[in-house]
Amino acid sequence: MQKSPRFKLFVMMALEFFIWGAWLPLIFGYLPSLGFSPAQQAWILNAFPLAAIVGMFFSNQFADRNFAAEKFLAFSHFIGGVAMIGLAFTKAFWPFFGLMLVHCLLYVPTMSIVNSIAFASMKDPQKEFGLVRMGGTIGWILAAWPFVFILVDYDKVHASHPQGIAAWIGAILANPLTGDAAKAGARSTYIVAGIASLLLAAFSFVLPHTPPKRAGNGTEKLAWLEAFKLLKHPFVLVLWLVALADSFVQNAYFNWTGLFLGTARDAGGVGIAGNWIMPVMSVGQIAEILTMFVLGVTLKRLGWRATMIVGVLGHAARFAVYAYFPQHPLGIVAVQLVHGVCYAFFFAAVYIFVDAYFPKDARASAQGLFNVMILGAGALLANSICPYLSQQVFTCGGSVNFHGLFLVPMICSLAAAAALALFFHPPKSAPAA
Repeated sequence: MQKSPRFKLFVMMALEFFIWGAWLPLIFGYLPSLGFSPAQQAWILNAFPLAAIVGMFFSNQFADRNFAAEKFLAFSHFIGGVAMIGLAFTKAFWPFFGLMLVHCLLYVPTMSIVNSIAFASMKDPQKEFGLVRMGGTIGWILAAWPFVFILVDYDKVHASHPQGIAAWIGAILANPLTGDAAKAGARSTYIVAGIASLLLAAFSFVLPHTPPKRAGNGTEKLAWLEAFKLLKHPFVLVLWLVALADSFVQNAYFNWTGLFLGTARDAGGVGIAGNWIMPVMSVGQIAEILTMFVLGVTLKRLGWRATMIVGVLGHAARFAVYAYFPQHPLGIVAVQLVHGVCYAFFFAAVYIFVDAYFPKDARASAQGLFNVMILGAGALLANSICPYLSQQVFTCGGSVNFHGLFLVPMICSLAAAAALALFFHPPKSAPAA
């Protein structure tokens, strides 16, 4: 009897998302510390969404049809891991942007490749994939916790002469890096992410062999053209545009939350120690695991539209707490739980809707269409304007006006929810692509 590869697939997913989760949350504060202008920051931040858009038109199909999946995974993560480690030692704009672009162009296609390996290796994907994909969420959570012990002022720890393991841990937790030192310490996130990438490159050689899928005749060769034909249906167009708005809001959360949490309370922030910012933000991923368990029941009881509206309104609730109650740190930490609702009830619901609603030959095209918005255009929009808004429009005397800043995504979320309520009316039967 052949042994199930489920554990290997779980580890694959955990490492895949550990890489992304290690560097993303703190990059938004790290780039200004290097002296990059808002425009330069936007270029670097947009390497990922640009790679996602390129993936829609080229790299995903090219990789899927010309290479064994596990070999492409190994190659991508080896080169991407080296590029990621290089970022830790780079302070000039063009080399930094070039290394980030190399990493993202190789990393983004692997997000589809790991799914291909998983689906090809499972006997019952509907039953098994949820458990395997949970490894990705756990990997993202685990990526946050090493930095509790990395972003620490070890000079102060040694100076306190702690005796015993408990005293050492207490001294570490009591002496986080602060201010500019904490921002500069974020360079370690690239080393950790790079090492994880190299580990996944090596681990890829023990994954199940997944041969390339050769292209057939007809429209399959230009699947992205088929995807855009779906926009002739009004309900698809509405959902596609709402996905753009919700992706913008989610990426505004990633752009600004780390800065907000780390800014001192007398400057309008929450005043959380630098080594605890990533663990606090990981609370949302913990909630995501729990929310995914009730998503199926919620969809059956509330339906597609109401469930998605709840997911979008979760963003509005979180930014409302940020804007109006920044003086309550425990409330700010607690509202991170909403992230799980935001992701599961909208983004996961969209993917499930596409899989359930569209005929089999149109599903891949439809998923790609929405990925362009969720991973590409929405992030591109947020990364282009968020540095400008936080560093120029809503900054006065060196301090950020977080109240005004957070009203922008809050209002955007409310408008997106209203658009779903008023205009998202899918017919009872699935349309042709």
